[in-house]
Amino acid sequence: MIHKIAIQGIKGSFHDIAAHRYYEGEDVQLICCDTFEEVFAQMQADPDVLGMVAIENTIAGSLLHNYELLRDSGATIIGEHKLRISHSIMCLPEDDWADLTEVNSHPVALMQCRDFLSQHKGMKVVEVADTAGAAADISKGNLHGHAAICHKDAAQIYGMKVLQEGIETNKHNFTRFLVLANPEQASRMRDLKEVDKSSFVFTLPHEEGSLSAILSVLSFYKLNLTKIQSLPIIGKEWQYMFYIDLSFTDYTRYRQAINAISPLTNNLKLLGEYKNGKQSI
Repeated sequence: MIHKIAIQGIKGSFHDIAAHRYYEGEDVQLICCDTFEEVFAQMQADPDVLGMVAIENTIAGSLLHNYELLRDSGATIIGEHKLRISHSIMCLPEDDWADLTEVNSHPVALMQCRDFLSQHKGMKVVEVADTAGAAADISKGNLHGHAAICHKDAAQIYGMKVLQEGIETNKHNFTRFLVLANPEQASRMRDLKEVDKSSFVFTLPHEEGSLSAILSVLSFYKLNLTKIQSLPIIGKEWQYMFYIDLSFTDYTRYRQAINAISPLTNNLKLLGEYKNGKQSI
């Protein structure tokens, strides 16, 4: 079976790496998109297309816009993967350290490698739109003297030479990616015997103790609240949507909890039931 997966970025990007780690050993056909909006558009155009979307980073926090896109799209979460963000510096095969005058990468990647860059002040730091795109541009343009900072796997894809791996400052930096599917396809792909995690969103009456009541119910049913994220409701000052991730060991008890909190919320929407994701490098 070939998995058609829309990602933001190009081959060698962290979304690409996450997709192949999640479906390791299986056939993956990438649909590379410039924006996250385009990822969801590809899924809507073809029900067989899956989406791989970053949702949270252990340093930078949540990607709030992607929460909104997920809620509005109607897509269903069918899985997740936690990828350690490790950066390498690479250049054209003919070049070496002494030849480098410029380093290119996404601004977030450059920030994550600031200690390394402070030790190589002779290189001009230039921000570009994509980590793997930096390697692709150097390779395509035969840009001698330029280096790219991106995932090491991009080197083989674009014919680059890795000079040093693991140049990121923080070695405990992970990004969590969600695997998304059309709701009908999700129901076919999901095995309720394996799911142990759930994501949902709701609003609350503007009343004292409304959120506390929800948390008390979840605690009563012994569910593990792994994340709560609030986003303001546009046009309704000081009112919020609450995104919840929780894990469980008993599916029946989890569903009882959802039934119990539903009357206490407004517009509760289940975003997905899936298996707690693995971590990889």
